[in-house]
Amino acid sequence: MAKITIKDLYKMKENSEKIVMITAYDALFAKIFNDQVDMVLVGDSLNMSFGGHAETIGISVDEMIYHARAVRRGLTHPYLVVDMPFCSCATPQLALKNCAKVYEKTGCDAVKIEGGKDFAATVELLSKNGIAVMSHIGLRPQLSRFQGGYKVSGREKNALNLLLDDAKAVQNAGAVLLLLEGTVSSVANEVMSVANVPVIGIGAGSCDGQVLVWSDMLGFFDEFKPKFVKRYLNGAELVREAVKNYANDVKKGIFPSEEFEYLK
Repeated sequence: MAKITIKDLYKMKENSEKIVMITAYDALFAKIFNDQVDMVLVGDSLNMSFGGHAETIGISVDEMIYHARAVRRGLTHPYLVVDMPFCSCATPQLALKNCAKVYEKTGCDAVKIEGGKDFAATVELLSKNGIAVMSHIGLRPQLSRFQGGYKVSGREKNALNLLLDDAKAVQNAGAVLLLLEGTVSSVANEVMSVANVPVIGIGAGSCDGQVLVWSDMLGFFDEFKPKFVKRYLNGAELVREAVKNYANDVKKGIFPSEEFEYLK
C-alpha cells in the first residue's frame, strides 16, 4: 500500500470518500492499525490513556517526539499527524521552534495545533516555513482547566459565527486540515459547508472523516465513555480474562508445560 499524502486526502474529500483516522502512541499498535486507516494521530490524549493523568495538559514536546518516533517506525501507509502540547505554540516564534523540532525528529506529515483565528498568525508562519498544520477547533481539551471542564461548542449564542470565523481564518492562513471536536451536528454541517480542506470530526457528527482514541473505541479505557464513542471491542475485559487465566495456570503449575519448554 502506497504512503498517503495530503494530495490523497484532498482527493478523498473531492470524491466524498470518508477518511479514517485513529490515535496511536507506539510502534506495536501503529503496525496493527497501519493497513486499516488513512491517518494516524499521535495525540496528547496519551497523557490520559497512556500516562494515567486526568487531562491532556502536562505532556512535553520531547515526550510527544518520543512517542511519535515510535509510531512512525510502525507505519508505512497512513498520513501521520502529531499533537503540539499545551502552550508549546503560545507565540508564533515559539511554535516555529517547537514544530520544526517535531517535524524534523519524527518524520510526521503534519502537526496539530489547538486554536482558531487567534492562531492564524502562527499557522501562517509555519506554512511559510513548510510545516503542514492541522488546526483543531471547536471543543479544545487544552482549555478544560481554564473553562472548568469540557464544554460542547455550538450551544451558546453566536457559536456558529465563531466557529465559522475560526475555520475561515486558519484556512486562509494555510492550514491543510481541520479537526472539529465536540460540537452539535447542525453547526458542524455549517463548518463543513465553508471548508475547502478535509475536516476530521470527533463528536461533531458526519464530516469528511472521523477520529477516535484507540483505547476508547477498543474498550481498553473503561472508566468513562464519552457520548460520541462507539466501542468496537471490550478490550479491557478480554485482557483481564486472559491475564486471569495466565495467572491461574502459573499458580497451579499448568504453565509452563513440556510444550513450552526447551528439551534436549
